[in-house]
Amino acid sequence: MADVVVWLGGPPGVGKSTVAERLARRHGLRRYHADTRTWAHRDRALAAGHPAAVRFEALSPAERWAAPVPDLLAMSLHHERGRMATDDVRALPPAPLAVAEGTVITPAAVRTLPGRAALWLLPTPELLEKRLVERELEAGPLALYRRIADVIEEEVRASGAPFLTVDTDTATNLTEAVEARWADVLAAAPGAVDRRERRALLREANLAVVAQYTRYFARPWSRGDAAAAKAAFSCECGDTGCAGHVTLAVTELPPTPLLAPGHAVLPG
Repeated sequence: MADVVVWLGGPPGVGKSTVAERLARRHGLRRYHADTRTWAHRDRALAAGHPAAVRFEALSPAERWAAPVPDLLAMSLHHERGRMATDDVRALPPAPLAVAEGTVITPAAVRTLPGRAALWLLPTPELLEKRLVERELEAGPLALYRRIADVIEEEVRASGAPFLTVDTDTATNLTEAVEARWADVLAAAPGAVDRRERRALLREANLAVVAQYTRYFARPWSRGDAAAAKAAFSCECGDTGCAGHVTLAVTELPPTPLLAPGHAVLPG
């Protein structure tokens, strides 16, 4: 397992993924994005015969989203996936430093790994609603995300876990705020040693996106196919200041480093 893992949790839309990616690029960190393990986790729950996972797969998408909010929460496997995420991170290589982020990262799950740095981003009600509205969600997903946000905040506050309140002012400089909280950890546990290793870490994160789509489209009820689906992949130039992305079909990730327009593979 990674010598040190920094855990970043919080509700959907608060900015976890953006912060984690920026920190990973700046510091050469391995990035574990729990969302890219959604279907792998569901397959694990199915193999174990988890009733909510079995019910989820048996229902059509329309039937699922018409279910009451408590049922939606159960079928989301929110707490079960938190434990699966910690299992995933335990299996990571010992170095470099890993940043693990996701809505399913909960204080209860992280408590099983004492001594690790963790932080939860808790948006103000106004910012949460703004971010959810921006996603143009249908009624079912919107109700579920609101409930998950409440569950996360309740658990974080009840457990005394460290958190950062995010409002419209702090959202702009959120990466810097999180970076400041973790300054000692980032200094003590350096990341990738060179650009080659940085590129390998970026490729690892991009392949996780491909795996996520592949598992989704393998489901008999899924719509469309991987060849037609597009995703935003991280530029793999390895430069610490890069923030580039490339949108392409999930089946078209090239074997060579994926580069945003104008970017190049630099020596080292």
